[in-house]
Amino acid sequence: MNRRMLHPAAMLALLALLSLSATARAHEIRPATADVSFDRAGGYEVSIELNLEALLAGIGPAHSDTSEAPGAAEYAGFRSLPPGDLRRAFDGFSEQFLGGVMMSAGDTRLQPTVLDVQVPPVGDTGFPRLSRIVLGGTLPPGTTSVTWAWDAEFGPTVIRVPGPNEGDPPVFTELLQNGVASDSIPIAGQVRRNVYEISRDYLVIGFTHILPKGLDHILFVIGLYLLSTRLSTLVWQVTSFTIAHTITLALAMLGIVSLSPSIVEPLIAASIVYIGIENTVTNRLQRWRPAIVFGFGLLHGLGFAGVLTDIGLAPAEFVTGLVAFNVGVELGQLAVIAACFLVAGLWFRHKDWYRSVITNPASVLIAAIGAWWFVERTVLA
Repeated sequence: MNRRMLHPAAMLALLALLSLSATARAHEIRPATADVSFDRAGGYEVSIELNLEALLAGIGPAHSDTSEAPGAAEYAGFRSLPPGDLRRAFDGFSEQFLGGVMMSAGDTRLQPTVLDVQVPPVGDTGFPRLSRIVLGGTLPPGTTSVTWAWDAEFGPTVIRVPGPNEGDPPVFTELLQNGVASDSIPIAGQVRRNVYEISRDYLVIGFTHILPKGLDHILFVIGLYLLSTRLSTLVWQVTSFTIAHTITLALAMLGIVSLSPSIVEPLIAASIVYIGIENTVTNRLQRWRPAIVFGFGLLHGLGFAGVLTDIGLAPAEFVTGLVAFNVGVELGQLAVIAACFLVAGLWFRHKDWYRSVITNPASVLIAAIGAWWFVERTVLA
């Protein structure tokens, strides 16, 4: 392959990666969250927050992007329906939905009914709308524990047992995928899981929050990678970023630091713009860069805290879950760096045209995407 063919090949591959980051953000599929509660009269209730349109369109875990799924057109149609119409669409699907719910008390499969369906207004159709389905029923006499699962085609779920008081952290959380049933959930008392089970769940949650879901974090890490082909340059930046987001993630989960997403998300977008622009005006690690990256890492840590807040972190699992989540995030970031290296660095980093053909155009694109997200999260919010 000659030099003229190398230039477009390298650039197109990296632009494809960046374009995926720009377009997939609005179409990601989040796990459903199911909160299980029990009353003293022997009743139970499961409140499920989920992307109802994706469920109705048959877009499951095999599709990481709703826009690329076979049911994309149907999904788009559901997204534009007002709450009443979407609820009526679910009414025709409810029997199939209940057939896919497998909640058991011992060897007895429970038969929950739909108590309520809550659908928000349409809002911005470019982003997922989260509806709530409330199921309920009565437990057989003598039931001491239950298990939860649902059809693998419905996608992953996070099963949670809320704390005793409103606003308390959940006493139990578990990520379930591929139709696997939960651990036994006692009707009364503390749910106990071993370190391996807790670590496994939160490591997966941390990794998937970067790949494929953390697209703004992905762009930021790509921006760090692009500054220089020297390993020491990347190590200083990534170390600074990691320390910072670990600090704010821990402080946020402890309730010591709190900042509204309406502030955090635009600032994260602004950090992407800054990194992209600075990459085009310098080709070496300036003295201030690690400090700037550290500051941005504090912001990204607050962004990471959002997903753990949504899922919940039981007090008994706090340390293990937090460490495992951070490890998952780091593995996700390393995977992004490895992908960038395989796409362009491995083959072209020593070429004299690397900066002009790869670093500068990619950095400009990163800054442009970040600028659009900033506008989207402020002016268009």
